Amino acid sequence: MGLKVAKFGGSSVADVIQFKKVRSIVQADPTRKIVVVSAPGKRYPNDTKLTDLLYLCQTHVEHNLPWDQLFQVVSDRFTAMALSLGLHSEQLDLEPEFETIRKDLNGGAGAGYIASRGEYLNGLLMARFLGFEFMDAAGLLLFDERGHFLPDETDQALRDALGNCEGVVIPGFYGSTPGGRIKTFSRGGSDITGSVIARAMHADVYENWTDVHGFLVADPRIVKDPQPIDYITYQELRELSYMGASVLHEDAIFPVRETNIPINIRNTNAADHPGTTILADVPRDPDKIVTGIAGSKDFTVIALYKHMMNKERGFVRRLFGILEDYDLGFEHLPTGIDTMSLVLSNEKIADRLPDIVADIEKKLEPDNIEVNDDIALIATVGRGMSSRKGVSAALFTALAEADINVRLIDQGSSEMNIIVGVLNQDFEKAIRAIYEAFIGGRK
Repeated sequence: MGLKVAKFGGSSVADVIQFKKVRSIVQADPTRKIVVVSAPGKRYPNDTKLTDLLYLCQTHVEHNLPWDQLFQVVSDRFTAMALSLGLHSEQLDLEPEFETIRKDLNGGAGAGYIASRGEYLNGLLMARFLGFEFMDAAGLLLFDERGHFLPDETDQALRDALGNCEGVVIPGFYGSTPGGRIKTFSRGGSDITGSVIARAMHADVYENWTDVHGFLVADPRIVKDPQPIDYITYQELRELSYMGASVLHEDAIFPVRETNIPINIRNTNAADHPGTTILADVPRDPDKIVTGIAGSKDFTVIALYKHMMNKERGFVRRLFGILEDYDLGFEHLPTGIDTMSLVLSNEKIADRLPDIVADIEKKLEPDNIEVNDDIALIATVGRGMSSRKGVSAALFTALAEADINVRLIDQGSSEMNIIVGVLNQDFEKAIRAIYEAFIGGRK
């Protein structure tokens, strides 16, 4: 019998109705032996995620503000869910858990510990509801004391603990250091937990259950009724996730990619829908040039011009040194013979742009610098692009006909991805134009 690791996101475990859907999904396939859960998400549009409430509790503690009522909202929600699921105190008594968390809050527990309690409590609840064993992620997903993830040690710990499991629930999002300190992944990190477990246990499939059917060719908030993506490669998904496609945490790709484990994005609310399957390689469809279109707003482009730049030794090294001084990474770096465009995230720059530009002028002495902090980046991704002539021409023609001025172009040597920079105000219009040019005729 095979093995599937099934991770359920916040919307899939937000309330009693969703819990019952999860149970039906798990019981429908006996190979779903390992279940990973997020903290409860929003039950309705104006609801607050449990993790946000827990972060707020932590903030109140740090500023010596009353936090008891905030945590009471958290505990009341879990208590109500347990009762509605028929799990009374003699079956699952959560009060000792709440009391431990209260004591730890008063005792100065770290932000990682507090933020992870939503997953922890939800894991307890889901395990009892499914009749599965509960295993705490602390001690299984391992970090060093500096907070760096330890993949090899984690693989061994998971194999030792899960080798003979017949049904287990593990909370997502966090692990622990050798000293027992709770360490979390970045927000949305339960996706990573599921991926890491799937790799360690050599799962046949990593299922990621959410509230959509999988990936769409474009954002449905921008393009009306975009086509679904049935199959996509790890590399294509990595490109789209990096540029803003947000169904799956981008760092969840790497663990399973190393062992060629497929990822299947599924909809908890439509369990029979096959969703999107992510594979190492997908046969090319001659009718599908573009797999997906994604992008983000609010980037700064610092364009550097210097005569004989290509002959100047150490130019790029000194530029990277400046970025390192500000603890910045770059998003893209299109180059020419005498030009280089440095693309940075506005959010990461914050208010340091004048200082960064001043350092560039001082240390690199360019002939000219142009700065534009109103740029959106759009990635057009597809494994079929490299084998078709005229893809770039079709893309730029579509943008020109939509009266959109392209401010930046970046295409890697793989020819799987063409990135264009446009003004923020043209972002949505540009995505619609590209979609219509490559996908509209396929409907």
